[in-house]
Order: sequence, then C-alpha cells, then structure tokens
Amino acid sequence: MAGSPNVFPIGKLSLLLAVLQEHEWREEVEKQLTEQGYKYTIGRVGAMDMTKVVAAMETAAKNNHIIDSNSYREVHAVYHAIIEAIQALGRGVTQFGEILRTVGLTFAIVRGKMEGAVKHEGEWIAVSVYGTIGAPKKGFEHEAVGFGFNHI
Repeated sequence: MAGSPNVFPIGKLSLLLAVLQEHEWREEVEKQLTEQGYKYTIGRVGAMDMTKVVAAMETAAKNNHIIDSNSYREVHAVYHAIIEAIQALGRGVTQFGEILRTVGLTFAIVRGKMEGAVKHEGEWIAVSVYGTIGAPKKGFEHEAVGFGFNHI
C-alpha cells in the first residue's frame, strides 16, 4: 500500500486536509485517512497570542480522542508537533502578538502508523496548519503553511 502512487503517507494527508478544507477533494483525503486507519481532526483558530493557538490545537486533539489526555507521552508528542508547525508558519519566529502579528489558521492533526520502506514502530502525529499571518488588519496578511511531525 505504501508504494502505491494513489496512497499518500500520514504527513502529506495532514497537509492536504488542512489546505483543502473548502474544496471538494477534502472528501477523498478523508476517505484515505479512514481507509488507512488514521485518527484525525480538523479545526480553526485565530489569535495574536501563540498560547491560544497552541491551546486550541491541543484541546482539539484531546477532545476528538486523537490523543489520550491522561498520557503525558501523548500530550507531549502532540505539543512538540504543534510547536514545530507553528515555528514553520512563523519562519522560525514564534512571537505573534508581541510584535503585532496575528494568525488565522485551519489545522489538521493526524495520528497513525507511518508506512514506508523502513519499518517504524508505534504511532506518529502529523500537525499541519494553513492560513494567514500578518498585521492585525484586514488585507495586511499573507498565506502561510506549517508542518510538524513527532513520534508517540
């Protein structure tokens, strides 16, 4: 299955899920996620405070049973994947509100086995964010994307 050109790996599926929210192709991505046994959730968050962005994404992972909220290992894994995605979004700078920048994001969190030529044990978390970042004024923002990946 991993070698098939029509079957995408966990990271690519999370990116597609975040980017294709308003597109009809989203259904095909969700079908592949379900068929491959992945757990996933989608959400939206907008804020100037990075803490609120992280909290919204982590809460979605907990509330939608992507991770076990009582397992430090799982909460820690999703936290690091979220931080990595936000760092990519901000080009390494994670200060949003402090420098008068805001984000409006769609995020996707996907959990499951990683397929490939090398056997990977356990499950992985892929976090993708897509949206806008910029000054907190309509029209003063631009598109941005971020991706984080971590083992559980």
